[in-house]
Amino acid sequence: MGRRYFCDYCDRSFQDNLHNRKKHLNGVQHQRSKKVWFDTFRDASEILAEEHTKKLCRRFIQCGQCDFGPGCRFSHLTVEELEALKGQVEAERWAREMHRRQLPPCNIERWLEERAKKRACSKNDSISQPPTYQLPPSWPPLCELPPSLRPPSEWDEPPGLEWG
Repeated sequence: MGRRYFCDYCDRSFQDNLHNRKKHLNGVQHQRSKKVWFDTFRDASEILAEEHTKKLCRRFIQCGQCDFGPGCRFSHLTVEELEALKGQVEAERWAREMHRRQLPPCNIERWLEERAKKRACSKNDSISQPPTYQLPPSWPPLCELPPSLRPPSEWDEPPGLEWG
């Protein structure tokens, strides 16, 4: 019987050889199915711009369906659906704008200065007083904990050792 090729776009399988695969991949049904699949990932603004350029499909308005389906060159969206799509585009634009406003401008020099200050403060604090660790109240006593969960002791880190 041989190997079979399954096309995820068309939900079809056929014998896998060069001729059959080429014939299928260049076929109209495969091209339409692939377009429908990739159209599901388009932005609402792209869809709205495309739908504004199209006229309404008379057949779709009269019968509620069109023989051409998604491949029709006319629009199948109602006025209400177009308004909902406009609202979605505006909401996405507003969310993008709010996100842009909330992020501070990237300034690497300022970040490096703040990092150096924090490191200097943490070095001074660690020399003056050892860190204190508090275990959660639900944990068993310190002597019953496995070594991986015990807090580090002072001898684990020699004084003056600098990491990184």
